[in-house]
Amino acid sequence: MSKPLLSSFIFSLMMSLNADAQYEPLYKKTIPNFIESVNEESEAVTGGILRISKVSVPGYAFFSAGKEGGVKPCVIICPGGGYGILAAQHEGTDVAKYFNSIGVHALVLKYRIPSSKHQNHKEIAPLQDAQQAIFMVRKNAKKWGIDAAKVGIMGFSAGGHLASSLAVHHDDPKNKFKGTVSLRPDFQVLIYPVISFEKFAHLGSRNNLLSPDTTASLIKYYSSELQVNEKTPPAFLVHAKDDKAVPIENSQMYLSALKAHGVAGELYVYEKGGHGFGMNNKTSEVKWTDLLAKWMQQTKIIP
Repeated sequence: MSKPLLSSFIFSLMMSLNADAQYEPLYKKTIPNFIESVNEESEAVTGGILRISKVSVPGYAFFSAGKEGGVKPCVIICPGGGYGILAAQHEGTDVAKYFNSIGVHALVLKYRIPSSKHQNHKEIAPLQDAQQAIFMVRKNAKKWGIDAAKVGIMGFSAGGHLASSLAVHHDDPKNKFKGTVSLRPDFQVLIYPVISFEKFAHLGSRNNLLSPDTTASLIKYYSSELQVNEKTPPAFLVHAKDDKAVPIENSQMYLSALKAHGVAGELYVYEKGGHGFGMNNKTSEVKWTDLLAKWMQQTKIIP
């Protein structure tokens, strides 16, 4: 069996297994920045998309690629949803199973939906959870068979904003982390990401994370293209030209900022596809997942 067919077979097998993600608590004890109240989390399938709403207790689902062959890279996946819901299947668990099929561990992050009802400072809650996720992955690297030097962050849409926020703010811990574990991702994968909270902002994401009457300083802090420096990890981005929800300028500005600081980056642009297509842009025969796998090989993340 050829390698492409074998990979396709393994992916199909992975997709048939563990259909329902089993989420574990992200924090073993106290959740930081937490207001005790009724847990109103719920799930619903709308338009074929699994949506998890009102997440106030964060969790994670770890998808192991197995321990055969030694340690493997790991990708932390942040589903999108405008900081209002989590599109946890086609931008989460399905993606994790794909990574398993190419020999990469994956962790789907069920991060908190910003809410003044559930958090004292709602604007930092998702970033706290992303920082906790990478801290936990590196702390458990030996146990889970992870190469601690190949831990990436990935996000779709608003999840891409969260992923890029971790990439540019890894040196600004939003919680107390014991030890010397680095919060810096080794690479980032951003799919039709929200990047800027300025000119090309997705206002729904910005208002949900911050507020309609937010401050100029917070808008600047959460505009990832303005926060890039030479320590920002390399990135692979995907966007469609006709994305009406999150303009392609978000990815273009971020790529320009990376290159201006000497950071490697690659952007694949679809002519069409709109927003929210997950792993499958039905308007094109090009699979961005294949391009990502090639990029991961070229950057020596995977063999």
